[in-house]
Amino acid sequence: MKTTRREFLASAAVAPMLLGVQNKSGSKAPVLGSGAYTYEAIHDWGELPANIKWGNTHGVVEDSQGNIYVHHTVHATSDSADSMVVFDRNGKFIRSWGKEFRGVAHGLHIRKEGSDEFLYLTVNATNPRMTPQPAMQAVVVKATPKGEIVWKIQGPPDVDAYKQPNADGSPKRYNPTNLAIAPNGDIYVGDGYGSYYVNQYNSKSDYIRTFGGHGSEAGQLLEPHGIWMDTRGASPILVVADRRNNRLQRFTLDGAHIDFVQGFRLPCHFDEQKGNVVVPDLQGRVTLIDRNNQVVEHLGDSNPQGTNPLRNRPREEFIPGQFICPHGACFDHEGNIFVVEWVEVGRVTKLRRV
Repeated sequence: MKTTRREFLASAAVAPMLLGVQNKSGSKAPVLGSGAYTYEAIHDWGELPANIKWGNTHGVVEDSQGNIYVHHTVHATSDSADSMVVFDRNGKFIRSWGKEFRGVAHGLHIRKEGSDEFLYLTVNATNPRMTPQPAMQAVVVKATPKGEIVWKIQGPPDVDAYKQPNADGSPKRYNPTNLAIAPNGDIYVGDGYGSYYVNQYNSKSDYIRTFGGHGSEAGQLLEPHGIWMDTRGASPILVVADRRNNRLQRFTLDGAHIDFVQGFRLPCHFDEQKGNVVVPDLQGRVTLIDRNNQVVEHLGDSNPQGTNPLRNRPREEFIPGQFICPHGACFDHEGNIFVVEWVEVGRVTKLRRV
């Protein structure tokens, strides 16, 4: 998937983005899940301005005011290069920014610090063939909700883990995907598309340690794509979406392996609300787990055979009620779920709790 994630299909049809579109025939929005986990799927949520065309929609968060932030790579046909788009709770466009992240926008995290809120962006390394090259790449950025940069961590830490070559003699790569923040402010960055390490820094971005690395044994990772600080128990635990191993892996805050949680299909990231956790599974579904890490629902499952079209197809071919490649998800304050997908024309779905 790494070889195609930054391809842009200039000829792909991009349908108008209208708030609350139910499906192309105008019929009732599909209902997903069951019991306490029942949701109405409102695809193509949000009033996207005409000058912005979604690229791959990668990250989504809600701020304390109920505003929704979507980080996307920007489509090749988009007039605006802004990679961050902000909507109010009703889907009305508020603002956009982030031209410097066009083509490499990826991870997105929000955190309240005192009376202020900050966004943490995890920006991919670029394909050397991309034109134009983005102004920032392979970087972790702390920014205000309006896009002012507070600090950045550029490139990998200057440590032996990255200086030593791979077994075949090739140099270690660095390509960060997502991050998590501990209660004390320490930052854990997943090098999900690089050398599969987790790099830990303090709140001032000073380096602390590196752990993980390529493999499938306990403590090793195979594409640590998403990362989350689980504070539901007596002590915080770091949870990593060990994507290519199709599992979650749990660590202490100093990087020691605890255990695995199985039952996923390429898990991407996390968000938690009232003990429940939403995990977008890249292979065509959104998974919900409870506070005991037991699966309670799979939503919008397009099944392993993939009845939905490929991710580079026009929007009109998407099947209502099914996901293609869920990449990011978050709860809003009302318990609804926003899902963004790794598809070339982007897709934002609001799962309205019913």
